[in-house]
Amino acid sequence: MFVSHVLAPVVSLGPGERIVVWTAGCSKRCAGCISPQWRSQSPDQDVDVDELAQMLLDTAREYGVHRLTVSGGDPLEQASELVKLLATIRCAYDDILVYTGFTFEELPQVIGADTWETLKSLIDVLIDGPYIDELNVPDCALRGSTNQRVIYLSDRPHDDYDQYLQQPRQLQNYVQDGTIITVGIADRYHHEFSAKEV
Repeated sequence: MFVSHVLAPVVSLGPGERIVVWTAGCSKRCAGCISPQWRSQSPDQDVDVDELAQMLLDTAREYGVHRLTVSGGDPLEQASELVKLLATIRCAYDDILVYTGFTFEELPQVIGADTWETLKSLIDVLIDGPYIDELNVPDCALRGSTNQRVIYLSDRPHDDYDQYLQQPRQLQNYVQDGTIITVGIADRYHHEFSAKEV
């Protein structure tokens, strides 16, 4: 599975403290994309799914964090790998949020009906739809643009999401390996994830 980055704990991409996985690879080329650096894939980003799953299980235990966000890139362009990953780690996570540039209605045709049915059983919340730069407004919490939808796929209570969506957007800064990393949903002309060396 092609993965760009993993960070924890994060509070700016969903309610509560979370582990966030950014996948690499997206064919959509949305104008004003918030993560253009992860449209392509490189060999050094290819991670064995079993190894990634073990790392996420270990990280959940180490940090006591049991919420996961998967963004990108577009994770649904690696749907079969995502199924394997989520099926392996689902037992350790109370809440799994996944972003995709596909719409909910497109997914059965794009990734296959059987794969989509399996994924739906593993994901709690899906944020769907392509990023549209002119629809990026500051009061659009958790989403890059207002056309994107927050879709609840599990029957667990989602009061935490309802409350989170009423809050302003958040950004967090991390320093990792001599690099400042900013994470969150930013206003227009900014990036969901940006990094610069210090």
